[in-house]
Formats: sequence, C-alpha cells, structure tokens
Amino acid sequence: MHISEGVLSIPVLAGGWAVAATGLSLGLKKIEPERLPEVALLAAVFFVASLIHVPIGPVSAHLVLNGLIGLILGVAAFPAIFVALALQAVLFQFGGLVVLGVNASTMALPAVLCGVVLRPLLASGRRPVVMLVGGAAGFLGVLLSGCLTAASLALSGEAFVTTAQAVLLAHVPVMIVEGLLTAMTVGFLSQVQPALLAARRS
Repeated sequence: MHISEGVLSIPVLAGGWAVAATGLSLGLKKIEPERLPEVALLAAVFFVASLIHVPIGPVSAHLVLNGLIGLILGVAAFPAIFVALALQAVLFQFGGLVVLGVNASTMALPAVLCGVVLRPLLASGRRPVVMLVGGAAGFLGVLLSGCLTAASLALSGEAFVTTAQAVLLAHVPVMIVEGLLTAMTVGFLSQVQPALLAARRS
C-alpha cells in the first residue's frame, strides 16, 4: 500500500504530514527506554513483511501486520512504522520521502486504533477471546489502511478513483490472511509471553 511520489495532491500530503507529526510526537513520549528493543524488533518485522509485494492486477499487495504491532505497542506503533517506512523509502525507493507522511499515517493510524480499542479486550486471558481479538485486529488493521490509502488517492483527483477502488479490492485477501495470522500469533503470545499483550497506560 505504498503510494508513490508525484501522485497525491498538496493538501493530502500536508494532511498526512500533520497526522504523522502528531502520531510521532505522542508515540515517542510513550516509549520507555526498556521498551526500545521491543519497538525496534516490531519495526524490523514490519520492514521485512511489507517488502514482499505480490502483483494483483494493476496494483500489488503485501503483508502489513499493523494490527499485530498496534496490539503490542499501542501508540508507540506510530514511530516504529514511520522508521520502517522511512528506511524502505531511502534504501529501496518504496513510496518516497515526500509522501512518507501519508504512507506512515495510513499504516500507523489503524495500528494505534487497534491497540487503543482492542488491546483492553485481551485482559480476560482466555485463549478463544484472545484469538478472536487478534483476528479482528489483523483484519481491521489492513481494512482501515486500505480505506485510508484509497481515500488519499481519491481525494487527489478523479483520475485516481479507479486505482483507489483497485487498491481496496486487492487487499481483501490480505485482510483475511492477516486476520488468521494475527489470531494465531496473539494466541501463541498469550501463552508464552502474556506481558507483551498486557494493557498499558501508553
């Protein structure tokens, strides 16, 4: 779901950077020093997962894992995802630096929402509930990212409306796969490392 340079309008780019700056500010304030390895590890997971692109018609799809990252990191997901996308833009020219604010916002904002809304539901510790919440986070993370990406394209001109629809439709299989993958991952973590999923004030 990387949007390339030269596609979006200036108002959309400015809005993306405004959201990204706010998210980064809030996220960085919530990262305690002892959590830096955790944040760095999940940034690396996001970096690797979203490098593998599968062509689907005129667009390509890839794993996002933002729902999982949001469940574990909460607001700290924003700087983790931003850094991963910045490295992808610099090292592999995925997206770009001008459009980085929008790309980061479309990926990280759903992650933060999943963390804030769904993570408290993990408190029961019951595996079926935990897996259901994980599945919802995986599915909704990609769905919301797809909607935000499509909206960013559509708001930049009528010429991109068809592309926006294609982006959203191409990620329907990814939503399902990520829902299942996140459910299994969260279920496993709840058994071996429940502290990762514990509700935090951040």
